[in-house]
Amino acid sequence: MTEPALFAGTSGWAYPTWKPGFYPREVPARKFLEHYAGRLNSVEVNFTFRKAVTSAQLNGWLRATPADFRFSFKTPDSITHVRRLRDCHAVLAEFVASLAPVVDAGKHGAVLLQMPPNFRSASLGKDKRTNFSALADFLASTEQLRSQSQWKFAMEFRDAGWFAEDVYALLRAHGVALCQAESEGLSTPAVRTADFNYARLRSQYSVEQLNGVLEEQVSIATQGEAYCYFKHEDAPDGALRAEKLLHAWRQKQAR
Repeated sequence: MTEPALFAGTSGWAYPTWKPGFYPREVPARKFLEHYAGRLNSVEVNFTFRKAVTSAQLNGWLRATPADFRFSFKTPDSITHVRRLRDCHAVLAEFVASLAPVVDAGKHGAVLLQMPPNFRSASLGKDKRTNFSALADFLASTEQLRSQSQWKFAMEFRDAGWFAEDVYALLRAHGVALCQAESEGLSTPAVRTADFNYARLRSQYSVEQLNGVLEEQVSIATQGEAYCYFKHEDAPDGALRAEKLLHAWRQKQAR
């Protein structure tokens, strides 16, 4: 079991529309991450879903953040949406290798594999194997790569058919977290399948709902390392709610 810890933030930081609610008006775009990292302690980088990140970009991000900051990354769509987990060991290896500067700096959090909504639990792929088999084969074939990478891995499903005991057992066997994701019309059960937790939450809540969310995420973090990301919106609500979550966590730790 990992030590209790909470890393909270949003899916990205480069949003000028967060002025002045989160970023002061005088802060230039090149200083956004530095300001963000002074208030939040983690970020989920979605940039890597479509485009490879360069060492220069990573090193710039690392210089802008303190030692206790954590970066999480979304895997390329070529793994989840094009190959759909099939025959992608080399692609994953290349992706993990590209993130080496983050590991060297000790700022590595988790890697998210977000599956497309049409990746259904019982549907047949082109090669007549079920998608469940594709998941099982992927986890088995990348076991050594993942364990040697030092990254934690989380899986987000967007089809409710995946929320089943055999899937949970498979993820547990490989130490992969079931991403606790909220999206329109679908909410992942709060089932723990790894020694850490990974959550992706929507930004719009009533005051009562938000208090419940904060209480739940703080409780989860007491059970081991937890990553919680509020999704990006044009308004800075997600960032401000992540800040409230960290405040609640620090209050809990101070008691």
